[in-house]
Amino acid sequence: MQWDKLRIFHAVAEAGSFTRAGERLHLSQSAISRQISALEDSLNTTLFHRHARGLALTEQGELLYRTVHEVFAKLAMVEAVLTDSKERPKGELKVTTPIGFGSIWLTQRIRGFVDMYPDIRFNLIVTDQELDLSLREADVAIRLRKPTQSDLIMRKLTTVHYHIYASETYINRYGAPRSLDDLKRHTLVIYGKGVAQPVSNINWLIDELGGVSEEHPVHKVNNVYGLYKAIESGLGIGALPDYIIARKSRVIRVLPSIEGPTFETYFVYPEELRNSKKIGVFRDYLIQKVSEWEF
Repeated sequence: MQWDKLRIFHAVAEAGSFTRAGERLHLSQSAISRQISALEDSLNTTLFHRHARGLALTEQGELLYRTVHEVFAKLAMVEAVLTDSKERPKGELKVTTPIGFGSIWLTQRIRGFVDMYPDIRFNLIVTDQELDLSLREADVAIRLRKPTQSDLIMRKLTTVHYHIYASETYINRYGAPRSLDDLKRHTLVIYGKGVAQPVSNINWLIDELGGVSEEHPVHKVNNVYGLYKAIESGLGIGALPDYIIARKSRVIRVLPSIEGPTFETYFVYPEELRNSKKIGVFRDYLIQKVSEWEF
């Protein structure tokens, strides 16, 4: 299995077609096809099913792809360590965060980091799926729960609290609740199925109310950012993690004496990138910003 052929195989498997792989590698479709055929001949097995809509990996192709993908990920990690500047951090920094945290809290602070380190190209991936750092799907992750993998380095960032929020629009129209009993007459917005849950009782507000009847106006959203936008629009009252509320937000806290559950946030990266300058300066920057913010 020659390295060039494996490199081309990996590109084809990622792209799903000879044409798109050729565009990425700056090779002709026929050259790509010949290399894949030669690899299949050398292994005496079929790696791709050819069909009108493109290519699909065979069972043997899947096995080879998983192995080659892991090798490429490890090589990319080693390359990052070897090329990390000793004088000034530079290069791409790939950061993954949950949608709510990344879309609202972190995006407001990226500009300051890039201004400090203009040679770093910031790549933010917001997703509620946990990307595999060991396979270099990202360099750094901000997680809303403590990781269990032993090969990851973690640093606690802060403790986040849940509180009850409503928009100024809603309050101006319906008034602010003065007690839990009063809250029962208001429209609620809660978390639906499939939402990422940093706490076990994500709909703790319903528990605080002792449940609600089927007639009670309750709307559901299965994403914390979507829930925030729904509350901001005046749809109803709901529970949000404090990090999602901007200082000048039109969403304000109601029933401030009621405390919801809490969870820890963590800055996480692979052991292999322990000495990365980019990660080090980004970690220090985040710690500083977290210290300036009252969650």
